[in-house]
Amino acid sequence: MAKKKEANLQQTSPQKFDPIKFLQEAKEELSKVVWPSRQQVISESIAVLLMVTLLASAVYLVDNLFGWAAQQIF
Repeated sequence: MAKKKEANLQQTSPQKFDPIKFLQEAKEELSKVVWPSRQQVISESIAVLLMVTLLASAVYLVDNLFGWAAQQIF
């Protein structure tokens, strides 16, 4: 039992950081990424900007409504 605990401690002990190995592994992982096409990036960016504009406008209108209602009450 004590040997198992000792073996587990050795496995989980921090290893020295190797920047070369890190860069190799990062390059390997990035080669697996499926990058979007230019058209896909443009269309999704437009969709995000449109939604942000719509939500900002909605918040602005609701804020003005509550401000107007507060002036009427107080």
